[in-house]
Amino acid sequence: MNGSPLLALPGAVGGDGIDAGVAAHYGSFNREQRTLESGEGFVDLSHRDVLRIAGPDRLTWLHSLTTQYFTDLAPGTWTTALVLSPNGHVEHAFHGYDDGEAFVAHTEPGAARPLIEFLERMKFMTRVEITDATAELAVTWRPVSEEGERREPHQLIARDKLETYAEAAGPACGLWAFEALRIARGEARLHLDTDHRTIPNEVGWIGTAVHLDKGCYRGQETVARVHTLGRPPRRLTLLHLDGSENRLPTHGTELKLGDKVVGMVGSSARHHELGPIALALVKRNVALDAQLDADGLPASQEVLVDPEVGLHVRPKLR
Repeated sequence: MNGSPLLALPGAVGGDGIDAGVAAHYGSFNREQRTLESGEGFVDLSHRDVLRIAGPDRLTWLHSLTTQYFTDLAPGTWTTALVLSPNGHVEHAFHGYDDGEAFVAHTEPGAARPLIEFLERMKFMTRVEITDATAELAVTWRPVSEEGERREPHQLIARDKLETYAEAAGPACGLWAFEALRIARGEARLHLDTDHRTIPNEVGWIGTAVHLDKGCYRGQETVARVHTLGRPPRRLTLLHLDGSENRLPTHGTELKLGDKVVGMVGSSARHHELGPIALALVKRNVALDAQLDADGLPASQEVLVDPEVGLHVRPKLR
């Protein structure tokens, strides 16, 4: 995909890496964070991939393949689903809704192709049709502005209407602001805050992307066992980084306790109130009050996923 047309807006500075193609900011990422927190503005996420799954069997088929409950999903209801490996590791994640004719979803930039390839292999005799809709549809995000408002912040709009949308929904806010607020909320992002060993229990996806009251799906045994017995191998943690140096740890930086590697840094950002922050996967048995080291930057921990998560769950005995 070419860069977003919204890069032509005044002050736009393009992103890089996986987020190239949309604006990192439009002049002041601190001001843009405050705008989003106030319930105003929007974020251009049109670099994300979009796919469409049509056909009369689409919902029962997705129900059998993923971690989410798709049977009888009401039109217009947004949901998040994962595809796991046989050992319960997260391979794919997507977020979308059914419009009555097809399930339309978005995923990370570059992730649609491998997801579609997997889904195609799993079709067998099922009546479904899978297409890449990235060239047709663009993703945007608007904050939920009113307390108790029930609205999905993500929107899928016609890509050729993106500029018209921006005129009505402005002011535009960039990825740096969006990411800083996401990290502060403790929301993991696939491939940035996860790796090939991540299970849903480690990153807080039980209940949001994983439905515990449904039939068998690939990787379910691992998810259920960890949820019942507790103590996932690692836990998602919010790091509060020392701000005396004008830098952030790069993605994949080893997180150390003394000389021992105890985790991995995912995404990081500068929050307008919290200062430099990051998400990290930390070994479960690391003390919650231990100060860690991220490439020379002291880092204190804020708990996002309880290291004993699921331990309170016990099967009912007759």
